[in-house]
Parts: sequence; structure tokens; C-alpha cells
Amino acid sequence: MNVLALDFPPVSHLFNWPAMLFEGTNYAVNKTVLIYLASVVITAAIFLAAGRNRGTLVPAGVQHVAESGVTFVEQSIVMETIGPEGKKFMPFLTTMFFFIFFSNITEVIPGIQFPANSRMAIPITLAIVVWCIYNVVGVKAQGLGGYLKNSLFPPGVPKALYLIVTPIELVSTFVVRPFSLAIRLWANMVAGHLLLVTFAVLTAALWDATYVGAAAPFAMLILMTGFEILVSVLQAFIFTILTAVYIGGSLHPAH
Repeated sequence: MNVLALDFPPVSHLFNWPAMLFEGTNYAVNKTVLIYLASVVITAAIFLAAGRNRGTLVPAGVQHVAESGVTFVEQSIVMETIGPEGKKFMPFLTTMFFFIFFSNITEVIPGIQFPANSRMAIPITLAIVVWCIYNVVGVKAQGLGGYLKNSLFPPGVPKALYLIVTPIELVSTFVVRPFSLAIRLWANMVAGHLLLVTFAVLTAALWDATYVGAAAPFAMLILMTGFEILVSVLQAFIFTILTAVYIGGSLHPAH
């Protein structure tokens, strides 16, 4: 009789990868770094390749992917949140969407099976960049005094409530936003990675004990893999659209 033995790897093994290049130096490279480098290269390659064929009447292949991505970001994100003024932010938002997606989707690629954004460094870096951009845009569009006034003293609120509303707006706009933006992306990728590992370990353990019993966790593994593909796209979309919302709010203060 086979005994079921679950050998779940320690968390450090799931998220902390040893250096693969330049070990012991400040320039050490591990799997996470390689995924991010690959995401940068793939994103750049798609748009550089599409740019060479931009005169083609009927886009195909890489050009079709690039144009579809640009159209999606423009119509579903920029025009819905910022408006025509937001088109100048299209390169930034489109690049962000593709970079985050490629950094997420490695979670379901055999041989890699790790989402780079399940490490906090890049999500929080991206969030800080977004924080800097929407604050600079706000100051440039409204002036420093006008931006702080519209951010901290929302119009239409009774003056007596400013004692409560202003501190909340201060913390929300200038402190919480970047952290919530980063944590949302990071936590979703961590949760997805743990779920896939759990069902993979359970499938392997049950396969050794009883072939029939492995069918249920294997089916769940397939289902969760498909779900994580959706999550990879959705998290890239959410991060990008929230960035656009913050920029739009800085350009168009509430009246």
C-alpha cells in the first residue's frame, strides 16, 4: 500500500532563487532578473519589429500583435480614463502593460514556472515611478498650490468635514496609492504561484500513491493554469488602468 507523502517545498525555495551569473557580486543574476530582462527585450522587439512594417496595409504577425495592443490600451484605458489628452502617455502606458504581462505570464511557461512580479522590488519600483509621474503632471497642469488644494480639499465637501477628509486624502493620495498599486500586483502573483505549486505537488504525490486519485488535482492544476493566464493579463490591465486613472485625476481635478 502506497502512503501519501506531501513534500511541499519551503517558501524560500519558491521565491528566492540562487544566482546563476556573477554570484557573490553586486551584479548577481538569478531567474527573476533573467525574466525581467527577457520581458524588456520581448517588449522592445515586438514594437521595433512592428515599426519596421508600419506601412503595411494589412498588419500580420508581430505587427498585428503590436497594433492590437496599442489599440486596446488607447480605447480601453486611455480614452476611458484620461481622454484625448492622454494620448501623449500612450508609449509609457503601453510599454508598462506589455512589460507587466510578460513578467507575469512566465508563471505558466514550462521550465520557468515563476512570475517575476511575485517579488516586490519591481512592482514597488513601477508604483513609485507612477507616483512621481502623476504628481509631476498634477503640479504642471494645476500649479503646486492648485494641485495640493484640489487633492486635499475636494470641492463640494462641507468645510467642517475637511478636518476629517483632508488627512484621509493626504494619506490616500500621497502615501497609500503607490503601496496599494504595488501590493495588488505582487499579492495576486504570489497567490497564483502558491496555488499552482500546491496542486502540482498534490498531483505528484497522489500519482505515486494512486493513479486514479491524481486526476482531480491534475484537473484543478489545468484549470488554475488557465485561470492564471487570465490573471496575468488582468493584473497588467489593472495596474495600467489605475495608472491612467491617477494621471487623469491629476490632469482633470474634480469640480
